[in-house]
Amino acid sequence: MKMRSVGDMGNHVFSQNLKITQLGKSGRIDEAIKVFSQMTQKNTVTFNSMISAYAKNGRIVDARQLFDKMPRRNLVSWNTMISGYLHNDKVEEAYDIFGKMPKRDLFSWTLMITCYTRNGELQKARELFNLLPHKLDVVCWNAMIAGYAKNGMFDEAKRLFDEMPVKDLVSWNSMLAGYTQNGQMHLGLQFFEGMVERNVISWNLMVDGFVHVGDLDSAWKFFKKIPEPNVVSWVTMLSGFARNGRITEAQNLFEQMPNRNVVSWNAMIAAYVQDCQIDKAVRLFSEMPERDSVSWTTMINGYVCVGKLDEARQLLHQMPYKNIAAQTAMISGYVQNKRMDEANQIFNQIGTRDVVCWNTMIAGYAQCGKMAEAQHLFNQMTNKDLVSWNTMVAGYAQAGQMDKALKIFEEMGKRNAVSWNSLIAGFSQNELYLDALRSFMMMGQEGKRPDESTFACGLSACANIAALQMGEQLHHLAVKSGYINDLFVSNALITMYAKCGRVSNAELVFKDLANVDVVSWNSLIAGHALNGNGKEAVELFEEMLTQGVDPDQVTFIGVLSACSHGGLVSRGLELFKSMTERYNVEPLAEHYACMVDLLGRAGRLEEGFKMVSEMRIKATAGIWGALLGAARIHRNFELGKYAAEKLLELEPHKASNYVLLSNIHADAGRWSEAQRVRMVMAERRTEKQPGYSWIEVGDQVHSYLPGDPAQPRIAEICGILKTLSAEMRNTSCVTDVKSSFDICQ
Repeated sequence: MKMRSVGDMGNHVFSQNLKITQLGKSGRIDEAIKVFSQMTQKNTVTFNSMISAYAKNGRIVDARQLFDKMPRRNLVSWNTMISGYLHNDKVEEAYDIFGKMPKRDLFSWTLMITCYTRNGELQKARELFNLLPHKLDVVCWNAMIAGYAKNGMFDEAKRLFDEMPVKDLVSWNSMLAGYTQNGQMHLGLQFFEGMVERNVISWNLMVDGFVHVGDLDSAWKFFKKIPEPNVVSWVTMLSGFARNGRITEAQNLFEQMPNRNVVSWNAMIAAYVQDCQIDKAVRLFSEMPERDSVSWTTMINGYVCVGKLDEARQLLHQMPYKNIAAQTAMISGYVQNKRMDEANQIFNQIGTRDVVCWNTMIAGYAQCGKMAEAQHLFNQMTNKDLVSWNTMVAGYAQAGQMDKALKIFEEMGKRNAVSWNSLIAGFSQNELYLDALRSFMMMGQEGKRPDESTFACGLSACANIAALQMGEQLHHLAVKSGYINDLFVSNALITMYAKCGRVSNAELVFKDLANVDVVSWNSLIAGHALNGNGKEAVELFEEMLTQGVDPDQVTFIGVLSACSHGGLVSRGLELFKSMTERYNVEPLAEHYACMVDLLGRAGRLEEGFKMVSEMRIKATAGIWGALLGAARIHRNFELGKYAAEKLLELEPHKASNYVLLSNIHADAGRWSEAQRVRMVMAERRTEKQPGYSWIEVGDQVHSYLPGDPAQPRIAEICGILKTLSAEMRNTSCVTDVKSSFDICQ
């Protein structure tokens, strides 16, 4: 048997260590584990390589267990463990390792300072910086400057920069990057012009900065002035053109490149994919001299974006080694098309899943309303992030399970604006408007700043319960917060004021808008319709057309409703006809309901019934309800009975429908039939949803449920109501007000 020499064994260990490192970097963690477990000879480098591989693939618990089992550790081992924690956003754990280190080098200090600055914890970073044993080394100074600059604290960054005992080119570029990466191109340009020395990185930072603020002309001017552009310069400019849809210029630049690396090819493929030119992307992909995981992932994403999932799956199978980003892209494609079984197949094939992969699957199940499956995956996750928690809150809210959404929300360790917005939007979508407003107030108490979505949801809740005072407070708060010019918020304000009966305020908000969209017009038209201003709504519609804004389905719901409430029968019929003939808008059930209501109010019941009989869509409860309402007003018993029976077919468990049918029989003097309907209602155990009222007193909205003993002043309120009732009877103002005071029964 041939014996291995010590040198051969050393070379073998070295090659295996290198293999573990390479497998870890490429995401092939299972193969890396296999190599590690089969090694008979392991040194400290072997353990360090495996710890790094675990950490890079999200398996930080395994990395720590291996670190704790190491027979010997060197300084690199400690730094590798710190790096692993930082890579997985485990700052406190990293600091714990840092505190236990027997000795530290400059890299250890730089790691922790960089970690805190990257995490926005600049006070902790500065405390560590102040403890530095050697203040002359430029690396930690640069890390601190970069941290201040990245977080927009330019004065502090500049002060530290000026205090530096020795500056190198990295110092200058760190300061410049702070300006350019935060969009402060005016300050960046001033600083660039004052730099005592520059390199290609300095020029690239300026090009990249202009690209990010969308100033491609300035970016191009700088690019052409670079003394010796490198491949990063070319790719930065190429990506800038691509991101802004200037594909021809990107293609020309790609063809002019003196040297192309794989990043250049990937950038051009990504440009074609972004522009949905999938055929050109495929051609370029096939011409590539070499491909990396990004190349494959970009192409799979491209196929997914254009809906070619079979081609994407085929390409995934052809990959020389599976990459979690590519697999997640494939899962995302299936999720977008609600093909969850196929998404789950890919998911189950992934050995080590990162948080993005988990979140994609959870979001898929949530979007399909499969919250049991989403919850099962959520429970299995070891490293949940904010996206995971927020997805579950939004998923339960979308499914109408607000009790579970609230439970998840309360269990969250950290919350951001998205968390609160998901909860507030959920309450609003499920018609729990008071809970939405309470959550809005609690968000402020927790110190979280509302954004445009928060304001829009809060205003929507105010609109639906006509809480004018609360809505006005949100209006003032939106002004102070700088969101008043946001179109989303302004449109919500228009609706809020209109639904609260303040159409003049809604018009003021509309007139103050620099740019209006179709939603703005729709909100104001619907507001006039809601307040019975039919003529004004139609005039607004006509003004909208003169402004060159094309109406949509929502526009016509508003203007037809306005015609109905305003008795504008002829105009309503004209508009309904023009919907399809002139504006190519297909009528929905809501449009037919408006028309039936319009004709019914005018007593033209036969025309309304004929429209329902001849329409191409299936009649909804709203349509039959409109016909029933008109039949009751005009005492058309047969039509009313027919409409009520159709309504019962669609909503057999809704108590109000039985009450309506019973009342129709009663109106016609058919008491036995009325009683029979009431008995059927009792047999089917339909439940009448108790109504509740609300009123604003001071800064609070109070709700009242009939017979609710929980109201603290219910006896006092009932006493006042009975006194008023007696007064009204004595003055003959009302003949029967008993039904108005059922709250006291």
